[in-house]
Amino acid sequence: MIEKLSDKKIRVKKIIQIFNDTYKDAACTLEYADPLQLLIATQLAAQCTDARVNMVTPALFAKYPDVYAFAAADELELREAILSCGFYKNKARNIIGCCQKLISDFGGVVPNTMEELLTLPGVGRKTANLVLGDIFGIPGIVVDTHATRLSNRLGLTKNKDPYKIELDLMKVVPKESWSYFCHCLVEHGRAYCKAQKPDCEHCPIGMLCPVYSDLGKK
Repeated sequence: MIEKLSDKKIRVKKIIQIFNDTYKDAACTLEYADPLQLLIATQLAAQCTDARVNMVTPALFAKYPDVYAFAAADELELREAILSCGFYKNKARNIIGCCQKLISDFGGVVPNTMEELLTLPGVGRKTANLVLGDIFGIPGIVVDTHATRLSNRLGLTKNKDPYKIELDLMKVVPKESWSYFCHCLVEHGRAYCKAQKPDCEHCPIGMLCPVYSDLGKK
């Protein structure tokens, strides 16, 4: 049976109510002190864990304290500094290019619109939505691996493409909860809905999940 959009919205609201109790302090787990640091940390987190990035960034931000330092960085030295984050060649090149463009086009300040953020090297919609939501308070759907996995398991989308998932979630998640909901998906993905072995038995939103419902029918 195909679930109506209106019913899906009601189910999501119930999920959010449970999240409010279970993950009331859900927030970005990357450590940062200003918009630029979050922008760079998020780029480093691509195909890398937040925990690993948080191990790298204290020394990185001490060595490159502002946008001008990153823009003038020696690429080989920057590669070495972020080596353990993976894909370090592309990330180093993008970070330098990103900071150079911030200086040339935005006065060295991180912009606050999706359109402007997407002009920066290494910045896609996931990074832009995270910065918009956590820095500027502009709600955004952050589609990472957790959001992809959980939104499919929860029956909120059938898509694997991040942009299509973003559009699907925008239809069913209240706008004011976009950023918070995605942070909760990360928390829930780590605690219960893991990639290889989801803990459906103890899942607090199991009664609202098609996967759990299907397990009960077997």
